[in-house]
Amino acid sequence: MSSLSLAVRDANTMLRRNLLHARRYPSLTLNLLLTPIMLLLLFVYIFGEAMSAGIGGGPDRSAYIAYIVPGLLLMTIGSTVVGTAVSVSNDMSEGIIARFRTMAIHRPSVLVGHVAGSVLQSIASVVLVGAVAVAIGFRSTNATALEWLAAFGLLALFALAFTWIAVGMGLISPNAEAASNNAMPMILLPLLSSAFTPVDSMPGWFQPIAEYQPFTPAIETLRGLLLGTEIGHNGWLAIAWCLGLAVLGYSWSTSTFNRDPQ
Repeated sequence: MSSLSLAVRDANTMLRRNLLHARRYPSLTLNLLLTPIMLLLLFVYIFGEAMSAGIGGGPDRSAYIAYIVPGLLLMTIGSTVVGTAVSVSNDMSEGIIARFRTMAIHRPSVLVGHVAGSVLQSIASVVLVGAVAVAIGFRSTNATALEWLAAFGLLALFALAFTWIAVGMGLISPNAEAASNNAMPMILLPLLSSAFTPVDSMPGWFQPIAEYQPFTPAIETLRGLLLGTEIGHNGWLAIAWCLGLAVLGYSWSTSTFNRDPQ
């Protein structure tokens, strides 16, 4: 069997392991998933009419549902990958990684299994949150099949990039609590983006921070694909952020994993 076949086989084994863990211990994923769902329901049904009027949609909350959903889909990914950081930290602190190091397996497959499993969980979580959004009135009637495919690709790329960052955070964390705290910016950053209000409604000194952080370009690109709004330079910025974070996270994670003495 070739080295590539062995690497694929070992990565597939690690993927199955992580999916089994997620199935047997779903409480972490569910807790993280509840955050975007609760925010969706809160902002739509409590603040929806006022927020809709604030973005020029009149008193009908349907305009705000359309506005808020793309941001919450990306926030769902940010929430889900926090569980990846916790899972990686648990593996490092509980000794299973030390056991894997003594076995004849492809070393990077341990991390690849975590990443692949997290991306699949992120996409499943996005589908669930999207289903809730559709149930309460979200519609994307003007998007073509190609635009839907591009939106799905952006979500998958975003999940891959942030998963690698989360893996790095898990590797440097001494325990699960520290990993959860280290990964909190992935939940907080969407709150400082255009997910809930337009950037131009924010204080002038804060607008550049909100506009050029990773979430805002991705949110605006997703809105453009699903709702037909102007994308402009946000598409290239979103792709650049995703590729840059993916490369950074991969390099950080693999170098940390390879030098760890455990």
